[in-house]
Amino acid sequence: MKNIFKNIIRTIAVATTFTLSVSCSLEETKEGFVSTDDFFKTKEQCYAGLNSCYLPLNSIYSYTYMIATEGVTDIMNIKSGTKDAQLSISPVQPLFGETVWKKAYEGIRNCNATIEGIEKSLIAEDEKAPLLAEGKIMRAFYYYTLTCFFGDVPYYTVNVKDEKVLGEVSRLPRMDADETRKKLIDELKEYVPYCKQIRTSDVKDNRSGAAMGWMLIAKMAMWNKDWNEAISAINKLEAIYGDLSQYPLSDIPFRNKNTPESIFEIQHAYVNGGISYTSNLAAICTPYGRASGTSIYDGVDIPELGNQATTWTPLRPNGMFYNGLMRKDSKDLRKDMTIVWEYNGHKFNSTASTPWTGPKFWCPNMDGTWDHNNYKVFRYADALLMKAECYCELDDFDNSVKYLNMIKQRAGISLYEFKTKERLTEEIRNERARELFGEFQRKYDLVRWGIWYEETFTNTDYQTVKDNILPCHRFYPIPDTQVVYSDYNLDNKEYDKYM
Repeated sequence: MKNIFKNIIRTIAVATTFTLSVSCSLEETKEGFVSTDDFFKTKEQCYAGLNSCYLPLNSIYSYTYMIATEGVTDIMNIKSGTKDAQLSISPVQPLFGETVWKKAYEGIRNCNATIEGIEKSLIAEDEKAPLLAEGKIMRAFYYYTLTCFFGDVPYYTVNVKDEKVLGEVSRLPRMDADETRKKLIDELKEYVPYCKQIRTSDVKDNRSGAAMGWMLIAKMAMWNKDWNEAISAINKLEAIYGDLSQYPLSDIPFRNKNTPESIFEIQHAYVNGGISYTSNLAAICTPYGRASGTSIYDGVDIPELGNQATTWTPLRPNGMFYNGLMRKDSKDLRKDMTIVWEYNGHKFNSTASTPWTGPKFWCPNMDGTWDHNNYKVFRYADALLMKAECYCELDDFDNSVKYLNMIKQRAGISLYEFKTKERLTEEIRNERARELFGEFQRKYDLVRWGIWYEETFTNTDYQTVKDNILPCHRFYPIPDTQVVYSDYNLDNKEYDKYM
C-alpha cells in the first residue's frame, strides 16, 4: 500500500522551499523564517505542506524513544550503557529529550506554517476544511507528545515568519499542560468533523484523519481527568471501528502495516538500493547474538529474520511482567507474539530466567539496524481500554467491566468479574500493560496515574535505574540551552529540587 512518506518524495522539492529550512528548536534564525505568500496556490501544494508535518516523526520514533517510554518502567528494562536507559538525565544532559524537543517543535512550526498557508489559499472552502483539520491534528499530536514527555511546555500557533514573531516565541514560558490540552481539544472538536469519518486504513495514504483526531481528544481529556469528554470522543471511534472481534490479534505485529485496527502508525519503507524510510527499534527487540553469516539468533534459527541483522543490547520484560502479568504458562493468545522463551519449539540459549521481547517487534530480513516495520502508536483496543478506565472513574462499573472484557475476550483469557473499584482499576492498568506492551505508552500511563516513580523503583530489574531514579524523572527536563535562549523564561524547577 502506498504511504505518506512515498508521497513526500514526489513533493519534497516543492516542500523544501517552504518548510524544510526551518531550524530545529525554539531558537531560530532569519534563515528559518517561513513565507507562505507564494505557496499553497493549489491543493497539491497544500498536500506538500502537510507532508512536511510528518517528517520529524522518524527522528522521534527510534529505539531511544522506546527506551524512554517503555524501557524505564515497571514492565521493561534495558541493561544498556545508553544514558536514557540508566536515567542519567539532567537539564545539562537532557539526552533524548534534546531530540524530542527539537523535532516536536520542528513539527509544530511546519504545522503552523502549513495551517496559515492553507487558510490563505484560494482553493474552495469545502476542500480547505479537511486539509486544515489534518494540519491541526498533526499539531495537536506534537503538543500531546511534548506535554507527555516534558509536562508544561511553551504553546504557540503562529507562523514564525519575521523577527518580531521570533522574539515573542523565543521567550515564551512553560504553559500549564492542562490548559494546552484544553485548547487543543476545543480546536479538534471544531475541525475533526470536517474529516471523513472512516478508519485510518481507509484514508488515502494512511494520513491522519478523523480517527486520529478523536483519539487525541480522548487521550488529552484523560490527562485532564475529563472522563465524559474522553468517552464522547471514543464513542465517535466506536461508530467508525465497530466490534473489536473483527480485528485479529495476528495483525498487531509491527511488520503488518496499516492494518484496519490501527489508528496511527509511523510509516517506514525499505527498497533495496532505493529510497528508504527506516528506524532502528528492532535492533533492541530481537534476540541478542546472531551467529555470523547465519540466521541463528541466540542459538535458534529464525530464517524470517535473515542473516544481515544487527542486534544491540536487548530490551527485555521485567519480572513483574513475565512472572505475573503474562506468565510462561499463560493461555493468553498475545503471549507468543509479545515475549518468547523459545521459538518454533527450540529453546534460546539465554532465556533460562528472562524471555526476549517477541515477534511483535521483530523485523523480517532487516539489513543491519534498518528496521522497516511500521510502529503502532494508537490502536482501537487502546481506545476501548481507555473507555473502561473512564467508566471506572465515573463509578459506572458495569460499563467499565464490559469494555475491559472486550479486550480479554479477544485475548482468550478469563473475563473479569467486578469486586471493588480498586481491584477494577488495578486490572485495567494490568490489561493495558498486556495489550499495549512496547507501544510507547507505559511511562505516559504511569505518569498520568501518578505512580511512575513508585512502580518503576519497585519493579525495575536494572539496579542502575533503582540507584538513579528520582521523582523529577517522570518528565524529561527542558534542555538548558533552551532555558538560556529564552532569557530564563523557561525553567526546570522540578529538577532544581534534586540537583
